[in-house]
Amino acid sequence: MADLKIPNLNKKSDKFFFKKKLTLRRKSKRKLITESFLMLSLSLLIIYLNFLIPDKKIIFDNFFINVNNLLSRLSEGFSYFYEICLAILIVLSMIFSMILLLGVFSRLIKIAKRKTRQISFK
Repeated sequence: MADLKIPNLNKKSDKFFFKKKLTLRRKSKRKLITESFLMLSLSLLIIYLNFLIPDKKIIFDNFFINVNNLLSRLSEGFSYFYEICLAILIVLSMIFSMILLLGVFSRLIKIAKRKTRQISFK
């Protein structure tokens, strides 16, 4: 019985899974021409907008200077990273130790109250 191989009719073959979703038709010449004119007009619009920007040479020179300044400031910031982490660690450890001290004192007060009540009842 275990040797019987019954085909599963509900399972579609994986290699033909997306076959119906692909468009295999060629685009018409009219559609290709309209798309090419649309792309041409968009590219000319972008070129024109770039042409309207004044002082492009100064902008590019300042860009490289600004990138250099940014990288130097980042390296300077990473040099202080150790000190920043150390300060944060100190603050967090102080808060944690205060919480522990409050827990110690509250437990000692609970213990002291229990013994005084037991002594007074005897």
